[in-house]
Amino acid sequence: MHEYYVYIMTNINHTVLYTGVTNDLYRRVEQHRAGEGGRFTSRYYLKKLVYYETHEYVEDAIQREKQIKGGSRQKKMDLVNDLNPAWKDLFEEMQG
Repeated sequence: MHEYYVYIMTNINHTVLYTGVTNDLYRRVEQHRAGEGGRFTSRYYLKKLVYYETHEYVEDAIQREKQIKGGSRQKKMDLVNDLNPAWKDLFEEMQG
């Protein structure tokens, strides 16, 4: 069984929210933190993982990513606030 992740990254001031999808959340967040993987993420210093959800099927993850991307900034902030009200870096928790 595979797992696919829809996630939201932000910068230190929480002024930019980036939504993505991946099959390896740990690796992908490391790429973002290193400034790799695209101009948008490196330009806005997206280093902080503040939200993620897991899906069994890639099609479901892609559909959910599109739904989140199509929503307002406020809806994205509401997702983060529901799961992670302190806006902690969840990647640090993943590392143990």
